Amino acid sequence: MDRPADVKGNLDIADVPTALKACKAAAAAPDAPRRIWMELGRAYEFNRQMTEAASAYRKAADAGSTAAMTGLGVLLINGNGLKKNIAEGRMLIERAAEAGDVDGMTNLASLYGAGVGGKTDFGMARKWYARAVEANSSEAMYQLGLMTQDGDGAAKDDVAAKALFEKAAALDHADALERLGAYAEAGRAGAKDARAAIAYYKRAAALGNEDAGRALERLRCPFALRDRDGKSAGRICFDGG
Repeated sequence: MDRPADVKGNLDIADVPTALKACKAAAAAPDAPRRIWMELGRAYEFNRQMTEAASAYRKAADAGSTAAMTGLGVLLINGNGLKKNIAEGRMLIERAAEAGDVDGMTNLASLYGAGVGGKTDFGMARKWYARAVEANSSEAMYQLGLMTQDGDGAAKDDVAAKALFEKAAALDHADALERLGAYAEAGRAGAKDARAAIAYYKRAAALGNEDAGRALERLRCPFALRDRDGKSAGRICFDGG
């Protein structure tokens, strides 16, 4: 891991042109560290310059950056804007995961779960998600929760799944919040609680989950109004408070 311990980091890039310009300038230095090349790869990727992104990631990966291995691996597996190479992509992600890269762990788990580059193996998917959960990955918590609720690789367990969703929700994972809303609405792994469902859906929708937005509207506006011709004339809404 190249990021300093006191730097939280950000998965998004608010100003891509500015970031790309800064990364290019930093990478031009003869002693530019591998983290700069990894960040340059990210900037190129956000700018949809996939060939350039792959080149920058590869330089960082060759220097030992596990984050760049994961970034390059995903590009090669997707083949978005460059030639697809699932075998090399998976190999890079495996290397990153084995070296402790959390995104590498979650991506490797997904590859096992979907059978990309090898046979489907839910047991191995669970193993790698669990390792990422130990590293506090909200995405791994959510994904392992889905496997647990669906019974992929083990018996279905709604209570354990809900606990995982709650851990992810505490880290503001939008999809996990949506699942908790659905659980509360249906009375799954607990009593039905419309108010709690609305609260979860509100948080999830605010973070961009569209399913939660639709569910929230359904719960807040349960009564349809129709005119004398039977046509929709709106809905009667409440916020559950």
